[in-house]
Amino acid sequence: MKYKIWLQEWLRLYIKPYVKERTYKKYVGQANLHIIPSLGDYETEQLTATVLQSWSVTLIESGLSPNSVTGIISRLKDSLKKAVLYGVASKEFSSNIIRPKIREKQVDCFSVAEQKKIERYVFSRQKPKLYGFILCLYTGLRIGELLALTWKDIDLKSGKISVNKSCHDSWVNGEYVKITDTPKTQNSEREIPLPKQLLPALRIIKKTTDGEYVIGGKSKYGVQVRSYQKTFEKLLKKLNIPHKGVHALRHTFATRALESGMDIKTLSEILGHKNPSVTLKRYAHSMYEHKAEMMNKLGKILQETH
Repeated sequence: MKYKIWLQEWLRLYIKPYVKERTYKKYVGQANLHIIPSLGDYETEQLTATVLQSWSVTLIESGLSPNSVTGIISRLKDSLKKAVLYGVASKEFSSNIIRPKIREKQVDCFSVAEQKKIERYVFSRQKPKLYGFILCLYTGLRIGELLALTWKDIDLKSGKISVNKSCHDSWVNGEYVKITDTPKTQNSEREIPLPKQLLPALRIIKKTTDGEYVIGGKSKYGVQVRSYQKTFEKLLKKLNIPHKGVHALRHTFATRALESGMDIKTLSEILGHKNPSVTLKRYAHSMYEHKAEMMNKLGKILQETH
């Protein structure tokens, strides 16, 4: 059987029924762009270690990031293992592929001064739509979780948020629409205690919005992700703050939490990570100004000896 036929069967039978539509489309895109053009016309049995390694090198040389290359290789590897399991191929050599080394992405967050600048601007404008940026800074919500948040998910009396869904934009019938789905992972479903200082701002938003969404808009479906990203881009430009994506608000929350002394396990649960090691790997750092402050405290010991 030609590999492209098996790959399409694998996607249809063993992937599509068990993953989110968004994930399925991503896998199909990887297959059509990066796997089928190079390997599709091979018989599945002809995908030797040399053929696969040569293909992986081509991916790396194309300029794709190590993370992207590793993801594409994972699709190939999973499909070939299933091919052997179901008798489509007698053996497979994907385990022999040497993958590129992955470096943890640099966490991009705002300095304390930049954060205060954003906060002052939002509170001075008092536009309900902008308060979502404050909510991200003090809860660590992802943008999809924020824009899927409804008033039913917030208990202002007990001061907590229930994260039980997320959203993304999708191209449907010639236009971008907002799709609401379950959260990113099972661990993403969580309850987040709200800082009591945030409750007055949430009450203001609730009084000035009519719809069910916390971050509302003209549409009954609330604000779309791309629209909100553009709003944030304009805000940063107005404040003369170097461009960062909305996700930097989540990174900023995590960094400030660690700098304030929050333990890794608590932070991990609030962020919705699978386990504390994920959080530790990504956020076991702090801003330079905080490092300098800690080093100066340490330096006081030297001062006391003179």
